[in-house]
Amino acid sequence: MRLRLGGRTFGPGEYAVMAIVNRTPDSFFDRGATYADDAALDRVARVVEEGAAIVDVGGVKAGYGEEVSVAEELRRTAPFVAEVRSRYPDLVLSVDTWRAPVARELCAAGADLINDTWSGADPSLVEVAAEHSVGLVCSHTGGLPPRTDPHRVAYDDVVADIIARVSELARRAVAAGVRRDGILIDPTHDFGKNTWHSLEVTRRLAELVDTGWPVLVALSRKDFIGETLDLPVDARLPGTLAATAISAWLGARVFRAHDVQATRQVLDMVASIRGDRPPAIARRGLV
Repeated sequence: MRLRLGGRTFGPGEYAVMAIVNRTPDSFFDRGATYADDAALDRVARVVEEGAAIVDVGGVKAGYGEEVSVAEELRRTAPFVAEVRSRYPDLVLSVDTWRAPVARELCAAGADLINDTWSGADPSLVEVAAEHSVGLVCSHTGGLPPRTDPHRVAYDDVVADIIARVSELARRAVAAGVRRDGILIDPTHDFGKNTWHSLEVTRRLAELVDTGWPVLVALSRKDFIGETLDLPVDARLPGTLAATAISAWLGARVFRAHDVQATRQVLDMVASIRGDRPPAIARRGLV
């Protein structure tokens, strides 16, 4: 299935990097490095140069933390989204929010994609996506409400549970008028899952790909990587890139990442090994 977001179309075999830009003072990795407007705009310029096709803007930390009102989330994100849209008219802009009122304002400001990481917690979100003809990410949290962590969560079959939930959300979105070619599914590593679950999801990612919906993975420096390798957040890049390469080989299409340049290089190498991308240079043994 071809994926159409904003003015871009991503065909089969084409990997897209979604760069993370957090407008939060307490994000788990950058600790507020892009909370200030100038720093965030510098980050956008850098990731575009490094090969990001999509920029994902979020105004609320995913995990536990200070409560953020709708008004505060909009203060952090709406003027910024409008400014990025004016500077980069061809860039695909994604907004990481589970709230329909926030999504509506951000789509009006120029967003092309609603990245709902909380599995339809606000059922009105699909109506916003349909109203603005933007894309939508359908995710899985195992029933967990926004900004909470799993505790002794169990599944008979975690992958089957993911497929059932994201497929239901995708069908509901289409029925509400969301463009079929703008829908992605996300197994949502770590959300509602322990480390064993996230490893199994990665190993069996081809089963999600077989649903026919384009698959997004958000792997970057997550806890399942840290626990697997017993490493802190700032030392998880090699593990992230290993999971990225495996996910690309198994058919994922969009990769949400903090480390754009390294992720882009891994994806280009995987694409070339698969035969979907020619080498940038091929002189060895030929000249």
